[in-house]
Amino acid sequence: MSTNRTVIEPERELPVRYENYDVVVAGGGIAGISAALAAARAGSRVLLLERMYALGGLATLGLVTIYLPLCDGMGHQLCFGIAEELLRLSISHGWERGYPDTWLGGSGEHGHQRYEVRYNAQVFAVLAEQLLTQAGVTILYGTTVCQVMRRQNKITHLIAENKDGRFAIPVRSAVDATGDADLFHLAGEPTRLYAKGNLPAAWFYETQAGANTLRMVGAADVLSDDASAEVPDAIRGSRISGIDTDELSRALLSCHAQSLETFLKNGPVSEAHSLSALATIPQLRMTRCICGAYTLDDAEDHRHFEDSIGMTGDWRRRGPAYELPLRTLHTDVLSNCMAAGRIISVTDAMWDITRVIPTCAVTGQAAGLAMAMTDELSSLHTDELQKELAAQGVRLRLDDVVK
Repeated sequence: MSTNRTVIEPERELPVRYENYDVVVAGGGIAGISAALAAARAGSRVLLLERMYALGGLATLGLVTIYLPLCDGMGHQLCFGIAEELLRLSISHGWERGYPDTWLGGSGEHGHQRYEVRYNAQVFAVLAEQLLTQAGVTILYGTTVCQVMRRQNKITHLIAENKDGRFAIPVRSAVDATGDADLFHLAGEPTRLYAKGNLPAAWFYETQAGANTLRMVGAADVLSDDASAEVPDAIRGSRISGIDTDELSRALLSCHAQSLETFLKNGPVSEAHSLSALATIPQLRMTRCICGAYTLDDAEDHRHFEDSIGMTGDWRRRGPAYELPLRTLHTDVLSNCMAAGRIISVTDAMWDITRVIPTCAVTGQAAGLAMAMTDELSSLHTDELQKELAAQGVRLRLDDVVK
């Protein structure tokens, strides 16, 4: 028996496929959806790669079905554009729980009532899919990026695998919306891990006596000042990084078991009692992010940035409002790839703020539009990007909304 601890994979030529695309988006969560949509609407031919077989990521497959506030909690909406469009889309056929009369059907003023809604995950996933296909985006499911080819400061190809085997995708411009900064990491760009790790979560939907209830077991996103918020059930398990497969597999086995255990406390399976939905991806919040050209911190509340590409509030408390610099979406060297979603360059304290649905949509829209405009970031005129974002309905600065 061989005692070698490594093997050498034979060198082989890979077929080149999907050659005629301007922008390749890796990851089909909220950030990836927003990036692909923005790039397609700018006239680019867009290819979206998703390893699962539905869109939405944590927002759908992960059952984190709470569209957190678009505002600062002080009566000012901060997230606009695709962030608001996806919110409206998520509840266009109804909602499960929320405050739909707060501002959607009114004048836009909602006082100190923060808008929050819970939508149906499966409906939202299909609606997002339809939205992208109608915009002309090509969606390639069951596809994982496993390597990146780079020449100097540019990604030239993504090496991907799916049921067709291993192949290369030429890259003009790319958006990393993987949630784990996979493209940047594989390209050798500076990234870092969330030092504290992720609390395990085992959310599921339970149907009982005609009611479909979201059971939040373990880590949960609950507004700290919402007295009516559901208190999550406790869970057993230690924090995990989210990028170690053995560790993650063990955690998921435990989470699945605890989901079932919690469900069965209300009785056995019957026509009136069903475990109607179990999360099909790990419910991770923060894993790996880029070390970008600028790193945003939560202390920069109400700070103005010349290169702002949108805004976000703090879903956990009222008052804070942040402009998001374009420089948090890219590194100093890689010139044809931008980050979107929970992987943008922020401190640990800011990470918990920027990882949620509205902010992911804001950064996704900016990244997708930027990569539709150029394959060389040094030639990107920030004022032109801002003008295009404004034309797509994005409010860029606090002065635009806070008087």
